[in-house]
Amino acid sequence: MPPLNRRLLGRPGAQRRFAGAAAAGAVALAVVLSASACSSTRSVESADVPAWVATALPSASGIVLEDAGKILNRDPIVRTAPGVPAGKYTLTVSCDGGGKAFFQVSLDGHQLTEAGAACNGSRETAAITLPAAGTVTISTASVDAPLLYGYHLAPA
Repeated sequence: MPPLNRRLLGRPGAQRRFAGAAAAGAVALAVVLSASACSSTRSVESADVPAWVATALPSASGIVLEDAGKILNRDPIVRTAPGVPAGKYTLTVSCDGGGKAFFQVSLDGHQLTEAGAACNGSRETAAITLPAAGTVTISTASVDAPLLYGYHLAPA
């Protein structure tokens, strides 16, 4: 140990005070990290999805595809609607819980677009044009699970 450190830590009780302060800091950090890690998971897992989506998304008429729920892992959630007419649509999405969610829109297996939303409760919209009638698929995913998500696809 260099002479300066030996002199500072050589004082009576200095080593105990240093070790005690370090231990107290480590315990405080562990408490903060565990509380923050648990709080978002518990809030998403216990969330009332219908109540959340009622405030997160506006009502719309003519909805052709909609979904809302919880993303608890990184697996995509896929929903389909067969026989959707060609035309212009608006995809309205929202998510909450931190991070970002992605909504991939396909028509008969061909990707049309991907929309993203910051998961802070705000609403995002994307214009979607279906060039032909067919089966619309929306795949919802996030690497920032857990989070709440909701969307609907309605005529523009």
